Amino acid sequence: MTRLTTEAAGVFVIAVTPFHPDGRIDEESCDRMVDFYLEAGATGLTVLGMMGEAPKLTVEESRDVVARILARVDGRVPVVVGVSAPGFAQIQTLTKMVMDLGAAGVMVAPPANLRTDDQIVTYYTQVAELIGDVPFVLQDFPLVTGVQMAPRVVAQIVNDLPTCVCLKHEDWPGLEKISYLRRDGVLNRRISILCGNGGLFLPEEMARNADGAMTGFAYPEMMVAVVEHYTKGDVDRGLDLFNAYLPLARFEQQPGMGLAIRKYTLAKRGIIAHDALRRPGASLSAQSRAEVDALIERQEKRLKELG
Repeated sequence: MTRLTTEAAGVFVIAVTPFHPDGRIDEESCDRMVDFYLEAGATGLTVLGMMGEAPKLTVEESRDVVARILARVDGRVPVVVGVSAPGFAQIQTLTKMVMDLGAAGVMVAPPANLRTDDQIVTYYTQVAELIGDVPFVLQDFPLVTGVQMAPRVVAQIVNDLPTCVCLKHEDWPGLEKISYLRRDGVLNRRISILCGNGGLFLPEEMARNADGAMTGFAYPEMMVAVVEHYTKGDVDRGLDLFNAYLPLARFEQQPGMGLAIRKYTLAKRGIIAHDALRRPGASLSAQSRAEVDALIERQEKRLKELG
């Protein structure tokens, strides 16, 4: 079984969870979605993240979704599974379950009740003790969790806990945090930094020496191309492609609507059969759908111009 390491790079796509309109998990769309992500160039997948509607799944459904995706991936890329939960019992149970199924590691976000630097460090120390030798991704997403992690706190967690192999950087604004962590002498080892927020700041993050993205967007091939071009030093081409997709990426980042927009676009592309969110969940108005359609049309025109 492949384990997640500090060398993780490229694009780890945050997978949506496809549903039928009646709320059942759409397993066939899961298979099609995995095939699409891999064909698009994903170097890894992350499932049961915040945009995967994980809180709406039962434990049994979570197991079934992870097992289905892992079977379809068949070891071709590492799969990270989100195991964030209010209590340690759930985290421990989910971690054991997904690692037994063949996951490469887990992702843990801090609970909202953490208020001080010491509480944050203590929490992740206890998580690391709880899950043993399982590699984990530290998810830093204060816009959703409400937990502000100072750069030196992230550094302390990384330096103290060798099983913390990756930072999912999703602070906003947060570019200075990347620069701080990449400064000589701050970390006792180089870890992977993969960035979120739908790729909205991916060019700047790559310029600050991030290793890639761990996020979702209905056109993951954009993120793959940006990372590849920045990695080989072709910044202008990376920026040109990024700018072609930016209007739709920006539209998809609307709070409360983003996942509905992403699922609508994925369904429009034929990747999933339905754009359904499991209740409670937002649905798009006819006007919003028309706006997405117009953005896609303009995006395709711009890509043809770029060649």
